[in-house]
Amino acid sequence: MEPWQMREWFGEFLDALNRHDVEAVRSFVHPAVRRAHLPAGAEAWIADYAELLHGFPDWQYKRIQLLVEDDRIAVHLRGGGTHTGPFAHVPPTRRRVNIASFAMYRVERGLIVEATGTDDAAQLRAAIS
Repeated sequence: MEPWQMREWFGEFLDALNRHDVEAVRSFVHPAVRRAHLPAGAEAWIADYAELLHGFPDWQYKRIQLLVEDDRIAVHLRGGGTHTGPFAHVPPTRRRVNIASFAMYRVERGLIVEATGTDDAAQLRAAIS
């Protein structure tokens, strides 16, 4: 994909995340996606995303910065939501959480095949504990 296409592609991915459309998110992720320091595979990715939405049903991301080079995307996001459901074995605190998230993706044929970045779950656990 050309850089402008990658930017549009990421915009569509971010829109699916913010709509909480799990099946649409799944359509952006390769079934065997490799994730640094996390279980591999689209099902593990979707399970982690579903856990986030269970704990923070109003979760939204805002793009701060996006860089594209060849088949790679580097992105800085802000994510936020209210902890109204259980998350990581922590009962709802009703705390509003806002975290910085940094990720790098390698994209092949419109699918994320590799992902690495900050551990958002660890940041969230620290914010609600």
